Amino acid sequence: MDKAMTEQTASNPTQFNIEAIAKLEEEALHGRTPTERASDAIVKFIGSMMFLLLHALLVAAWSLVNLKVIPGVKPFDPFPFGILALLVSSESVFLTIFVLISQNRMARQAERRSHLDLQVGMLAEQEITAMLKMQQRLCQHLGLDVKSTSQAVEAFSKTTDVHKLASELEEKLPEK
Repeated sequence: MDKAMTEQTASNPTQFNIEAIAKLEEEALHGRTPTERASDAIVKFIGSMMFLLLHALLVAAWSLVNLKVIPGVKPFDPFPFGILALLVSSESVFLTIFVLISQNRMARQAERRSHLDLQVGMLAEQEITAMLKMQQRLCQHLGLDVKSTSQAVEAFSKTTDVHKLASELEEKLPEK
């Protein structure tokens, strides 16, 4: 880290973190492929009230025309509305694909965030372990009695084996 960044972090770490997270999110958005961008735009629209209202109006108008409720308009898809059923089912297939494309992108992004969280957590654990060891040495050097807490400090001072933790967690988690 350069000096200006170090000073900014020290003066306002929360703001620095917010800006770093915002930058990561912005990079993720700009890194989307054209297909992912289109899919996200479509998913955003189909998840809106406007889409729901348009569909309700379309089905209502289709039904009114084809049930001979509107005089002077000739029905083109008599009950049970086979053409409408075909169109709606085809649309649902395409919309499902767009939703899956967006969900896959979001899952990849969530996985990257998870890996980043794990990395930051592991670094924090390593830093805390090093600080505990230094603190314990300082206390011993100063002749302070740390025997009452030495067992707990000693346990926390050991480097965490991530593979062992993952195995233990896997054994203890219930099956889905």
